[in-house]
Amino acid sequence: MSGYSTVMTVIAESPDLAAFCARLAGAEFITIDTEFLRDQTYWPKLCLVQLAGPDAGPEDAAAIDVLAPDIDLAPLTALLHDPKILKVVHSGRQDMEIFYQMNGRLPAPLFDTQVAAMVCGFGDSVAYDTLARRLVGARIDKTSRYTDWSRRPLSKKQVDYALADVTHLRDVYRKIKKMLEKSGRTHWLDEELSVLTSPDTYRLEPQEAWRRLKPRSDDRVYLAVLRAVAAWREEEAQRRNVPRNRVLRDDQIYDIAALRPKEVEDLQRARRVGKDLARGRLGQEIVGAVKKGLDCAPEARPEPQKRDDFPKELGPVAELLKVLLRIRCSEEDVSQLLVARGNDIEQIALDDDADVPALKGWRREIFGADALRLKHGELALTIREKNICLMPLADRKACA
Repeated sequence: MSGYSTVMTVIAESPDLAAFCARLAGAEFITIDTEFLRDQTYWPKLCLVQLAGPDAGPEDAAAIDVLAPDIDLAPLTALLHDPKILKVVHSGRQDMEIFYQMNGRLPAPLFDTQVAAMVCGFGDSVAYDTLARRLVGARIDKTSRYTDWSRRPLSKKQVDYALADVTHLRDVYRKIKKMLEKSGRTHWLDEELSVLTSPDTYRLEPQEAWRRLKPRSDDRVYLAVLRAVAAWREEEAQRRNVPRNRVLRDDQIYDIAALRPKEVEDLQRARRVGKDLARGRLGQEIVGAVKKGLDCAPEARPEPQKRDDFPKELGPVAELLKVLLRIRCSEEDVSQLLVARGNDIEQIALDDDADVPALKGWRREIFGADALRLKHGELALTIREKNICLMPLADRKACA
């Protein structure tokens, strides 16, 4: 373990990594976390991977220095993709994105304790340090969170912080698992975890990049140019490995899509595009992207995003449904965000058969069915001893 004290449990050499992964190869589960940088690059720069097995011995947790010279990460990759080992993460979406970009596939099977905590009554998107403190009494020092993880050697404080993110996670996972088994809610996680383990979640298709933007017009020619320029920016940012706004800012794309420059001279007239940018290589390529958008066949141009105005008269209905959501989620001790979001509520107010998760499966059982009953006057909200309660209505004409 060159350059590090063995007490610090940092793996920086291939033989040590192979031995460590072999030790964990038969584990029921492993806990995983990463440290990375992303403020200067398009792709996240992975600096450290932390792993821990089920046991609490000093040899069962390590921080793997993926930046170490000549380190062979093949044993790590094999461990991550072993289908017999459950991979436990907390708020693991960014970690999964990194592994997908590294290997073209995702670690599986997966368990995310943040998602599980939402099912177990810990609120919306609970932080790891909060969950660790509440479940296992761990106090985690977060002061190293925003340090430069690419600098070597790492300090003992950095490594202690990094390892805490996987060592306490072992006990957090065990506690959460017991809570889920006791409540019979383990299957409630299936839909959320399937999103985390789907490659579609992490594929970055340049042609779809325009959907992150907020178009200033519904004109389909404008949208075609916007899509083409946004796709060019995405490809350029990926090629150079720089943040997309280092190539072209969003407001510059809006101006270009509105102006639709056919020559570099036209591009220079865009209010937020400087002459240096317009006259260089990028200027020529931007004009080329604009032409591609303008040449797009009418039937292939993007459709304006639907922005149906929610009927004003249904506003009170939606507000009542939100109150019902709060009541039912409080009674069931589950996160509101996991059951229904604002748009779901509006869709239910509009349509009994709305295609929203809240009207399907376990969500329908704890909220969706009651939402429809409330909407149709079969259920009422009342106040008893300062608490809002649900009351079935035998007489549906009571509100007439």
